[in-house]
Amino acid sequence: MAAKKAAIGFSPHSGWAAMVVIGGTVSAPTLLGRSRVALMDEQDPLSKQPYHAVEFMCSEEATGRLDGYFSVATGMARASIHGQAEELKRRGISLSSVGILESSGRKQISLSSILASHALIHGADGDHFRNALAGAAEQERLQVSRIPARDIDACAAERLGQPIKRLLDAVNELGRGVGPPWGADQKKAALLAWSLLADRGS
Repeated sequence: MAAKKAAIGFSPHSGWAAMVVIGGTVSAPTLLGRSRVALMDEQDPLSKQPYHAVEFMCSEEATGRLDGYFSVATGMARASIHGQAEELKRRGISLSSVGILESSGRKQISLSSILASHALIHGADGDHFRNALAGAAEQERLQVSRIPARDIDACAAERLGQPIKRLLDAVNELGRGVGPPWGADQKKAALLAWSLLADRGS
């Protein structure tokens, strides 16, 4: 008998992320959990928008501040992922992978270039928390997939081999029994986690 598997889907925002855990099988997904994961120190409100916080600092000072913010975000993300994995283990379920809804912005840009452009600062703030989630999942030795949010419908339909309308109806049904919050964040995160089950042959 195949081991029971689960996957996590994250829909990140500035300072937090919606997390949805999906298990079961590709043909019969089950909602195993959902939560709001904090990714910033509430005592330091500037860390909600880390690149905005360092916009007018010199490069060395900005790098140090960003490293500190990133360490906190990664630690908080890892604690949430690890706690979820342990809870699943107690239920006889193995957490296999983590998915993160990605932005479509430019990547691999120098810090000086980012701080010189307010538009790039906005994008870097989002990537800061996505990278923290990815780093935390990798520290937990989990497979990480980063799928552009705009592509998740097409990606899920391809991976799961079903029309997107049928998939979206199923995701809506998953949330019907648990009540709010079950908005766009939770639905997209659920669809992403469900699609990851296909990667493991569930």
